Amino acid sequence: MSSTQVLIALFGGVFGFLTLSSLIAGVLQWRLPAGQTSSTIENLNARIKAWWWMIGLLALAFWFGRAGVTLLFAFISFQCLREFISVTYTRRGDHFALVWCFFFFLPIQYLLIAIDWYGLYTIFIPVYAFLFLPIASTLGADTTRFLERTSKVQWGLMICVYCVSHVPALLTLPVPGFEGRNLQLIVFLVLTVQSSDVFQYVWGKLLGRHKLSPEISPSKTLEGLIGGVLTSTAVGAALYWITPFNAWQAALDQCVRLLRRFRALGHQTRSRPQGLGVDDRRPWRHARPCRFDQFLGTDLFSHRPLLVGALGAPPVLRVYTDVLRR
Repeated sequence: MSSTQVLIALFGGVFGFLTLSSLIAGVLQWRLPAGQTSSTIENLNARIKAWWWMIGLLALAFWFGRAGVTLLFAFISFQCLREFISVTYTRRGDHFALVWCFFFFLPIQYLLIAIDWYGLYTIFIPVYAFLFLPIASTLGADTTRFLERTSKVQWGLMICVYCVSHVPALLTLPVPGFEGRNLQLIVFLVLTVQSSDVFQYVWGKLLGRHKLSPEISPSKTLEGLIGGVLTSTAVGAALYWITPFNAWQAALDQCVRLLRRFRALGHQTRSRPQGLGVDDRRPWRHARPCRFDQFLGTDLFSHRPLLVGALGAPPVLRVYTDVLRR
């Protein structure tokens, strides 16, 4: 099958699954007694709607190819950073740094990925932006909680832009024998990471007994975390045929990404409003970063190990040398 045929089959299967899920959720909602509501069913319906939007936008971006995917994730980064900054303690003195974040570092990061300048886009934000932002903040002549404010802006840029940008960066990987199929890597990433979210929710509802952190995220359980990791690892193994891996490598890639990231614990960190100086009453869990929190870090952990897993260590060193020479 060609890459286009594989993508059509995958998206067709996902849209079919979402249609079935929507019908089941609708029936469950319809069976509720008149005037009665269920938080579980409402949560399920909200998740399904979010998945419809997510898969629909991805399908539209894939239609336009590499440029469409890059622009989509640049827009996602912009929205995530915007929401992150809106709930972060900042002062007028930070406006210079924020202008640089939104209108220079963010577009340049994605431009570097679009032109495949690997040697620069991997260090542009964690090195140059991190060093420059405190300097930009000093132009505001405001020393109140300076280090705290600067570090929040720095890590907002790191999480919402640098990490997310490594999803379209998967399209730049030079994998021998896999040319023209890199879009499938993003499909693999989305399906496995989202399946982790689904299965953690399902296993938590079915078997959840031990809370991971009741005060921060009461719905997260140890059983849900373990069940989600194991089940989504099986999904990764089943989808090995759309990657340059064999079954055990695909399963190992998925398992390592999930364990490194500790998805449930990472979600708790982003669900903690007090950590950003925000009132507890704000519905932080519905904010934009939490809708895309599954991708934060997983894409970064997929990028470099994928080169080693697909090419082997010596070829990877040659690829890195060739890229840096360019």
